[in-house]
Amino acid sequence: MTSQGILDGKVALVTGGSRGIGAATAVRLAREGADVAVGYVNGKEAAQDVVREVEALGRRAVALRADAARADEAAGVVDAAAAALGGFDILVNNAGVGVLGPLETLSLAEVDRVLHINVRGVFLASQAAAARMPDGGRIITIGSCMAERVPGPGGTLYTTSKAALAGLTKALARELGARGITANLVLPGPIDTDMNPADGPYAAGQAALTALGRFGTADEVASMVAHLAGATYVTGAEISVDGGHAA
Repeated sequence: MTSQGILDGKVALVTGGSRGIGAATAVRLAREGADVAVGYVNGKEAAQDVVREVEALGRRAVALRADAARADEAAGVVDAAAAALGGFDILVNNAGVGVLGPLETLSLAEVDRVLHINVRGVFLASQAAAARMPDGGRIITIGSCMAERVPGPGGTLYTTSKAALAGLTKALARELGARGITANLVLPGPIDTDMNPADGPYAAGQAALTALGRFGTADEVASMVAHLAGATYVTGAEISVDGGHAA
């Protein structure tokens, strides 16, 4: 027997949903009542594990492969989610890639890859979602604390891609507000995931940059995403979940 939640009857797509923040978000949305499509690129088995977690909560789920670097797949996964789950209400743009390094070492191929996934892919998925979702839908994008504060060299390309999401989010809020569709941006700080573990070689320095002196958890980010998925009067906002990284 499933419990009642604020998202009962809603269908969500979480891109990059096979691990880390994406996986935690998919499960949290399911706990709040949503059926969830889990987007992934390479982690098929991990995505299926998330599907099983969602189904164990009494919700429907499906794993969908989509490469955000490909324009057709970045948009097409929205249609696939709607077809698989019979509707579409919530898009969580979580798929992203981080390439760090000195400015002079970044290749054109790296520039194209990061911008295609982190910016173009988010734009195309949001465009497809706006065409699919009914009035009152939600578009929630995962950005980065580095769009607010760059603590050191090496982040030029990554920060450029994440800063672009602020403009996109505000423009989406204006464009879609008449339909009651909200668009918001979540800015995580250092989060304990397999990509950036709290016991990794650079973890101490990252934790020291926060006011709380620690890494956050994927669940802490997911709780904010779930809140925004249910909120009706928050749009065009940039919300930090960063332990005071920008303080």
